[in-house]
Amino acid sequence: MPRAGEIKKGAAVEYDGRVYLIRDIERSVPQGRAGGSLYRMRMYDVVTNAKLDETFKDSDMLNYADLTRRPVMFSYADGDEFVFMDNEDYTQYSLNRAPIADELMFISEETQGLQVVLVGEKPVTVDLPSTVELEITETDPSVKGGSATARTKPATLSTGLVVQVPEHISSGDRIVVNVEERKFLRRA
Repeated sequence: MPRAGEIKKGAAVEYDGRVYLIRDIERSVPQGRAGGSLYRMRMYDVVTNAKLDETFKDSDMLNYADLTRRPVMFSYADGDEFVFMDNEDYTQYSLNRAPIADELMFISEETQGLQVVLVGEKPVTVDLPSTVELEITETDPSVKGGSATARTKPATLSTGLVVQVPEHISSGDRIVVNVEERKFLRRA
């Protein structure tokens, strides 16, 4: 049983008899208190997708939920349903747009390293790799000699995500993006 301070974003925990997926964690250290950090967690019920904001002390103990991760690849979108296919046994998992809206900004047909998270047999979310490779669809023209400066410009990627890139990068280039920080890392 981990303490609240050891729980990471994307983990599934059991709380009040239900299974929740943690989408966001804010750590705060109140002034004047003897020692303890507080962790405000935004959690979503895996069955109903209901949001729950709860604050835990660093010493509070939580239970990890029993979940399974399966390697998948993005297959196709059908309206608000996104279908992922298991890389090993070709099972198809269908997820609604709402619980995975943030993740969709990093998912293209070429994205490698995706995993679907299952609670029991029900798919609840998609885990992303730490970096993804995406193509730039729109940005200002590249500036000759721009690599010598640290200035950046906005670039729209094939998924609709907008990141800041160095001036020497142009439309059509493939880049590597850090998923957690939503930042340009390097040319692919």
